[in-house]
This record gives sequence, structure tokens and C-alpha cells, in this order.
Amino acid sequence: MRDLERLQQTFGGYLTGSSDMLPANVAGDARADARERMDLYAGAYRARLVESLGVDFPGLWGMLGDEQFYQLCLEYIRRYPSVWPSIRWFGAHMQKFLRSSKPYADFPQVAEMAAFEWAQGLVFDAADSTSLSLDELAAMPPEQWPDMRLRFCPALQRLDLEWNIPLLWAALDRNEEVPEPQRQEYPVGWILWRQDLVPGWRRLDVDEAWALDMALQGVRFSEICEGLLEWVDEAHAPVRAAGFLKTWVGHGLVEQVY
Repeated sequence: MRDLERLQQTFGGYLTGSSDMLPANVAGDARADARERMDLYAGAYRARLVESLGVDFPGLWGMLGDEQFYQLCLEYIRRYPSVWPSIRWFGAHMQKFLRSSKPYADFPQVAEMAAFEWAQGLVFDAADSTSLSLDELAAMPPEQWPDMRLRFCPALQRLDLEWNIPLLWAALDRNEEVPEPQRQEYPVGWILWRQDLVPGWRRLDVDEAWALDMALQGVRFSEICEGLLEWVDEAHAPVRAAGFLKTWVGHGLVEQVY
């Protein structure tokens, strides 16, 4: 069993580029020696993984250009060999890789682009669900509103971004002139979701971002209203919270209230 494990480790190390040791069981023939045969196989294997990363991170590819993105992918393959049954999840560590690896760690906007694109993929892949309708919300008795809590749909992702990443991504996606990366004064909240199979994303005001974060944690509606007093007065806090709720329900983000 140890011989098989050693063979698998050697084979995997050569495929990912973390080792140049040839598996002992690979033999050459008249057309190619053992290393040429392994190089052909390893090249095809890495090319498939690079292709997968290009599908998941087209904005990152656009930011870096062909050669730098390709080199990034090869290093990522070495650092994070695929352990997933499905290639879909191979890029799960990309943001972590970019934040911790030179030279990318010196350019945090690159990791933020990866985070934004990975969130889009999670939204696309999320399980289908039935959303609460505005009519169902309106039919709720007023006495239930203070203790109301929200359960959100799986196709919802929440990000805080310090850079103008969505603007850059949109320009790259449309093959338009890409603006310069700009760091904002403070992190800005964003929400990504899918409604009727159509993905969407938008920027959140500070108070809505806070309210949504509280709602995602299961905080009661009355407590959210109380917390909004940091931004609005007591008379307007319930109206502001109700407006957020109406928007969330209208976008199909809420599965149910409880």
C-alpha cells in the first residue's frame, strides 16, 4: 500500500510541477522517453486546470494579461493541487493565494477581483429556492413585525470591497476601456444575488449594509430598527428598515420570515 501511495504522490507532484521526480513505473517507448511522456500528460493536465481558472476568473485574467495570468495559474496549481471531485471548486483558494503570495499580495485589488468573481460563481451555482412575495409580506399582521426574523435565499452573497472592482469587472466584461483601480476611503458593501436565473449585484449604503448583516445573523426586525438610530431618527428608523425589507423581498432575496 505504501508503494502505491508513494507512486501516487510522485505522480501528483510531477503533474502539479511541485516536483521533477519521475514516477518509477512510467516507461518510455520508441516514440518518447518516460519524461517526454509525463511532460505531455502533465502539460495537458495543467492546461485543463488553467482553462478552468480562466472560466472562473475572467476579470482577473483581464487585469493581469495572458502571460501573467498563466504564470499565476501554474503557481496556484503548485501551491493548491486539486483535491476536489469536481473541477468547479478548484479555484476556491484563489483569494487566499493572492493575498499571501508575492507579488500579488502587494496589489490587494487583485485579490478583491478574485473574491468578487468567486462570489458571482457561488450565486450562479446556488440551489434554487422559493422567495417570499411582496403580497405575502404585506399580509403579515402588524403585531408580528417586531419579532420578525428573515431567512434568506441561498443565491445571496455579501462582500465588502475597498476597491472599485465591480466597475473594473463590468468594463472588462463589455470589452470597454478599463478605468484605473481606485481605493475608496472605506470598505463599501456589495450584495450579489440571482433572481429568475438572472444574476445581479449592487452597492449598499452603509446603513443598509449593516441592516442586511444583522438580518443575515437572525436579528429581530425591532432590533434592526433600533440599530438604525445611528443614521436616522426614531420616527424614521422603522420606515427605513421597512424600505430595506421591501427591496430585499422585491429582489427575491428572502425565502421566508419566522
